[in-house]
Amino acid sequence: MSGVAGASKARSPWLSAAVWRGLFRDRPMIPLLALLAMLVVASELVRPGIVGPDWIGVILRAAVPLAILAGCQTLTMLTGGIDLSVGAVASMSGFVVASLAAGTGTPTAIVIALVAAALAGLVTGIGVGVFRVHPLIMTLGMGLVVLGLANFWQLQTLMSSTGVPPELRWLGSGAFAQVLPYSLLVIVPLAAVILVGLRRTGYGRLLYAIGDNPIAARLAGARSWQILVVLYVISALLAAVAGFLLSGYTNVASVSLADSALLPSVAAAVIGGTSILGGRGGYGGTMVGALILTVITSLLSSLGYPDAVTQILFGAIIVAVAAAYARVTSQS
Repeated sequence: MSGVAGASKARSPWLSAAVWRGLFRDRPMIPLLALLAMLVVASELVRPGIVGPDWIGVILRAAVPLAILAGCQTLTMLTGGIDLSVGAVASMSGFVVASLAAGTGTPTAIVIALVAAALAGLVTGIGVGVFRVHPLIMTLGMGLVVLGLANFWQLQTLMSSTGVPPELRWLGSGAFAQVLPYSLLVIVPLAAVILVGLRRTGYGRLLYAIGDNPIAARLAGARSWQILVVLYVISALLAAVAGFLLSGYTNVASVSLADSALLPSVAAAVIGGTSILGGRGGYGGTMVGALILTVITSLLSSLGYPDAVTQILFGAIIVAVAAAYARVTSQS
């Protein structure tokens, strides 16, 4: 009897709810990577032989733009905000490059698109940081403004569709040995900058501080309005880069190209452990979240489900995961 009791006692710490809550709270990468592995196995079981180098290359190429857009959400959510304009900014950026590249050259067109995105982010940051407009309202309104301006530009140039520059097609859809996408040349340095910036720089720590306790951050001398202005400019620039890669990946330039990626970008950040209330999260989990959603999309496609089912599932994931993380953190 004592041996059985001892074995039960030895197992109980790992089986207790408190341990699992602590795991999700403190080391979310472990359950996220386990979930990703299970989804990969499920994909292989649904369509035997599908998981291979070509499949991995396709998943990575599709996940890179989503991971960058989700990075926008991660950075803004750390401050207790959100950026609903990233879809419009990404679409606008890809369309501007496609419409100007033939006349000005691709590098100049990219610079113009980045400047336009930065201006949108600057206006958003001023609205949120200076005039205290709620980020949900400000970014939603800015997204509509950007969409309207992009439509106006489309009518002025009389273009319903334009050709994506070959440089962007190479970067967005090309891959070394059909496995490693060239878009890794973009996201790897970007991810390194974000990861190091969040954990090793004063600006990154200020983002966490504002989201965790804005009053204490202000009393400590942090000028939150300046931090927020810079934050939304960075978010808009990241969205523009994602738009470049997405247009290259799909070989499509449209003023609504990235609209469907808005909900998944929020879902990827939430799945990755970023709290919608601010002050908790990181970009590492967000990147894994983007991979998880991309594999889920591929799996549902293999099962023959329409895109509407995918959207419903992503919405349910946001609600369920956000509620789970809120419960876990409230009990810590």
